[in-house]
Order: sequence, then C-alpha cells, then structure tokens
Amino acid sequence: MHTLHPHPKITPLHLQRKAIVYLRQSSERQVQRHTESQRLQYALADRARALGFEQVDIIDTDLGRSAAIGAVRREGFERLIAAVAVGEVGLVLSLEASRLSRTDQDWCRLLELCQLFDTLIADADSVYDVNACDDQLVLGIKGTMSVAELKMLHQRMQQGTEAKARRGALVRLLPPGYIRDASGQIVKDPDQRVQQAIQQVFRIFRQKRSIRQTFTWFQGRGLELPVNKHHEATTRLVWKVPSQPFIGSMLHNPCYAGAYVWGQRQTELVVVEGKLTKRISKWQRPEDCRVFIPNHHEGYIDWETFEDNLRIMHNNATKTDPDETVGAVRAGKALLAGLLRCGHCGRKMHVSYWGKSGTSPRYRCKGTFDAGGTYCVMFGGAGVDRRFTQELLSVISPLGLQASLEALEGLKQREHEQRQTLEHKLAQLQYEAQRAFEQYNEVDPRHRLVAAELERRWNAKLEEVDTVQATLAALSQHQRALTDGDRTTILRLGERFADVWDSPHCPMELRKTIIRTVLREVIVNEDVAGERLRFVMHWHGGSHTSFDMPKPQWGIAEKTAPDTIELIRQMAVRYSDEEIARVLNKHGRRTGKGNRWTTNRVGAARRRYVIDGRRRPCPDPEVFSLQQAARYCGVSSTTIKRLVASGVLKRDQVAPWAPWEIKRADLESEVIRQAVAHLQAAGKLPVVGNDSATQQTLFT
Repeated sequence: MHTLHPHPKITPLHLQRKAIVYLRQSSERQVQRHTESQRLQYALADRARALGFEQVDIIDTDLGRSAAIGAVRREGFERLIAAVAVGEVGLVLSLEASRLSRTDQDWCRLLELCQLFDTLIADADSVYDVNACDDQLVLGIKGTMSVAELKMLHQRMQQGTEAKARRGALVRLLPPGYIRDASGQIVKDPDQRVQQAIQQVFRIFRQKRSIRQTFTWFQGRGLELPVNKHHEATTRLVWKVPSQPFIGSMLHNPCYAGAYVWGQRQTELVVVEGKLTKRISKWQRPEDCRVFIPNHHEGYIDWETFEDNLRIMHNNATKTDPDETVGAVRAGKALLAGLLRCGHCGRKMHVSYWGKSGTSPRYRCKGTFDAGGTYCVMFGGAGVDRRFTQELLSVISPLGLQASLEALEGLKQREHEQRQTLEHKLAQLQYEAQRAFEQYNEVDPRHRLVAAELERRWNAKLEEVDTVQATLAALSQHQRALTDGDRTTILRLGERFADVWDSPHCPMELRKTIIRTVLREVIVNEDVAGERLRFVMHWHGGSHTSFDMPKPQWGIAEKTAPDTIELIRQMAVRYSDEEIARVLNKHGRRTGKGNRWTTNRVGAARRRYVIDGRRRPCPDPEVFSLQQAARYCGVSSTTIKRLVASGVLKRDQVAPWAPWEIKRADLESEVIRQAVAHLQAAGKLPVVGNDSATQQTLFT
C-alpha cells in the first residue's frame, strides 16, 4: 500500500495516463560496478505510485549506453519519445537531467514534445511543468549544466590522460614480454623463456618474410608463445600455440622496438545518413601519433628493423601492387620477379605466366597500355633467367665454400633454437610440477576432496613433463650430429655451387632468396631496333655490373613467318581479327608454335608488331563485299560473279579466300546498269564470255 503524496501540478488528466521511469548508465562498467545508482533509479517507480499514478512503466534498455554526441542509438529513449508523442504519458521520471540526455538536441526535443502534449517531467527533487515559465527555465538550466558537465569532465580526463601519456607513464596493458618494475618503468620480462620466445618470433619472420609462413612455422612445430589472458578483473600470462592474427599484432606493435606510442587510433565524429556517429580511425604510423617517444625502453628489435618489417608486411598484400623485392618469396618460375625495373620509364616490371601449364614467365612493363597506349618493354622470361643465372653464378660461385660453412652454422643454430625452446618449456613445467607436489604434500590426507584435486593437478603436470621430454628425445634422434663425412659432403657442395643451383631438388624459393640477398634491383633497356636487351645489376654494397643479350621472343612472334605478318598487316586495315584468322587458316598458315589461328592470336600478333587493327570490322561505305554488292544491285551473288568473270565488273582481293572488294562507283557505272536492266526485263543476262574479235559488244 503506497502512501499518496499528491502534487499540485499533477491533475486528474495526468493521472489518467501512465508514468514512465527512464533509467540509463553510460557504460557497461558502470552497470556492473555502480549498482547503487541502479537501485536509486529503479526506486523512482515507487515515487511515481506515491504521486498517484497507477500505471508505471520502467524503460531500462539504455543501461550501459552513452547519451553523448555520436553515441549509438538509444532504443529506450526513442521509445520514451514515441510514447510522449502519442499522448500516453502523464509524467516522465529520471534521477537527474543527465540521465535523460547529454546533448542539447535530445533535451530540446523532449521538452518540446512534453510542452505540446502536456507531459510533466520529474527528477529526484521536484516535478516540473514545461508549460510554466519558471519550470521551463529551471529545466533549461539543468539541461545546459548536464551538457557542460559532460564536456568539462571529458576535457579534464583527456588532459590528464594525455599529460600522463606524454611522460610515457600511461600504459593500460603491456604486451607479452614486458612488465613494470618497482619504479613503474617498462622492462623486459625476467622470465628467460618469455624473452626467448619473443625474440624467436622476430627472428623467424626475418627468415620467412611473411606473417603466414611465420605462423605455420610455430604451428607445425607446436611451439607456444606467451599471451595475455583476461580473467574477471585480472590479466595473466599463459602459454598457447599462437594464431596468425596474434603473430601479426606482435610484428606491428612498436613497443617491441623500444618506442612508446599513444593515440594510434582516435575516435572521430562522422556524419552517416545524416546522423553524427563515433568511429574509430585507422591505425596511424607511430611517428604520426599524438605521443611518440623513441628509445623509451629496451626493445627486442631496433627501430630500423621494425620499419623494415612494416614495409615487408605492407608489400606482402598482393592487392596493393607490391614491391616484390621486400615481400615474401613465392614459388613462381620467374626468377627475377620484383627485381626488374624498366630503364625507359622507371616502372617496376610485372610478371605474367604463359603456356598450357601457365608456368612460362613473361616480363613486361605496362607503359601507357592502361591509358590506351602500348607496352614499354616486354620479353620472354625463360631465356633471360638462364642468362642471368650465368652472370650470377660467375660472381657468387667463388663464395660457395664460405656459404657452405655458414650453412653448417645455420643448421646448428636452428637445431639449438628449437631445442632451447623445448628446454625452457621443460624447466617451467618441472617447476610447476614440483610446486603442485608441494601443495599436495602439505594438505591433510584426511581432507580427501582437496587432496584428490591437488593430486589430479600434480599428475597433469607430470604428464606434460613426460610429453616434452619425449619430444626432446625424438628431436635428438631425428637431428643427429653431423659426422665428418657429412661435413665433407657439404663443403664439396660449396665447391660445386653451380651444380647445386641447377639441381631439381633446389627449390625456387631458395634461389630467389639468394638473389634478393645479393641484389638490390636490375635495370633493363631495349635498343631502338628492339633486338637486344641490356641489363644493369645493382648489387647490395654499391657495385654495378652489366651484360647484353639478344631479346628473347615469346608466343606467336617467336617463329611467325614474315609473309604471314605482312598479310595480317594488309587485312588489318579493314577486317576484324576473326576474319583475318579465317583467311589465315584457309591458307593453311600456322602460328610460330604450329597452332591454328584464332581471334586472340591474331590480336596478340598485331600488338607484338604494332599493327593497328580491331576486333570488329570497320566497313568502308564506298567498298562492298560480294553479298553487299548483290544486295545493292538487287541481284543474286551468282550474277555478280558472272559479271566479274566476264571482265565487265572489277573487284579486288587482298589474298585468296579474303573477302571481295567491289567499289560503289563500278556498280553505278552505265555498263552494269544496262546489264541489270536487261536481266530484269529478259530474265537473264546477255551472252558473255566470248572474246572473239568478230563478236559484237555486249552493250552499246
């Protein structure tokens, strides 16, 4: 039973309608932790009943939603506005004005509707009638104070946050591999296993030059990395086999390069469909952020390596027309992919693959082709790769012995890294197993429920220890120590570096890696005649060498007969590629590879020899084909043929089987007109074909 406390501003008309209690808190954190505020807001329902309202609705769907500018749409507030607009609401209750709105626009919209439909507004202190001048003034002041309060609080918090960030002291969550010492400074995690794992990520990436390949390296070996795991209100470090996004986030994090960065992603207001919306901006370069402090703490890599890693990852995206010299090495057959640069226009040359199996490389510079022009330089890749290999081996073969020695050291290093990772993991597991045993040993045996659980944990740790020990044992058997004979074999391979390079067992990825290790880029120029190519090799270290070679041909142009090209040139003036292909096939002509001619092959031949043409015919209104001439004269094709055979009508033909070319002027001559008129009158042509000197002329 609620005690009624009628208010003089509440009339019977108001009581006939319902009261709405509106609840709101700005964030999920407030909903979870500030429960007292919720209790006070829900208690407003009792106050509404005490004021005499029998029907009281509570709208609490906006708990955890901000009312600031650009915030997400508030469904609860929209329901409140809709109910007021249909005249169903007599009273709107909220704990304070800031619960209803944090923007002038929403506040004014609510006041306008309440004034129009005679709806009262109440808070924890009083009841307000918007139609009363004094109450409207008080509500306006409270709304303005609510908006100003939000802006002031946000400004103060932002200034404090930024001031702390500029000192490099604002860190919400450190990435794995870093902790804060007693003085609050960022230092490396003292756990040697953590440090070794983080260093291994960057080392493997420098070898693989790809996030995906680095991820598969760890995934294939089952090696774990430290990750931050959130549990309730705390964050702890756990070991897990990494995911690909986790590897990418580590490589993109400037903290590992010893830099402090704040404000890489900012919140900005944008207009979407006429409404202000908050949006998180894209990741910015560390140097462009609001706070950037290099050499802030000890890094796992230096800043130059970090920037080079970013460049590699950016160019690995194939959709951005990457610079392949810094991207991941791929398995394509083009040995110089990403290294060639056109000496005429300076563009990077692209690779396309040709042939039935799609593995024959072809290098080309697009030039102005995309703008309707022609390719700048284009040539087959197989011959160039073979010639380039000769130049490369002549330079690096004397260093083969040194490469063999480095390969031995690299093999030892890889074995040592994998073994060291497992040994660190084994040491930690043995510590955890010993700790689990000590906890089990200290428990009262009579407390069986606790003892059983501690025993289960101890056994689980022992099983993990056995698994890692078995893996180490298997690794020792698989990666046996190199014998003197093995070392001798590897050194001999270094002396025969060229044979190793040409071996079918040498993967293309390894060859490309070697080339990119010693070469920066290769500049190619074509002579005026288009018959020779000149290559200038820019080596790492500043040296330059060059060589010349005949320009290799590809596809059709490799062996196409000159008379065939000339016929294509003559027909391309008027006829389409399809018609040209038909005529060439009628003549029994073939492409350089012995294939029948098609529309695409004719088009490729035209582009190769810079022959103007078109895929569709370009008719000349003054020149007719056989069928067109027959239609123009209103006779059959046979009649036109008889007129041509008699020598009365002239016709041209580029080559046998090519379309006839009959001029309009010849069809309109008096001789042809009389012949057509005689045909239409007598039903047949005059006698033709007798060349006797005594024979009268056919036409007068």
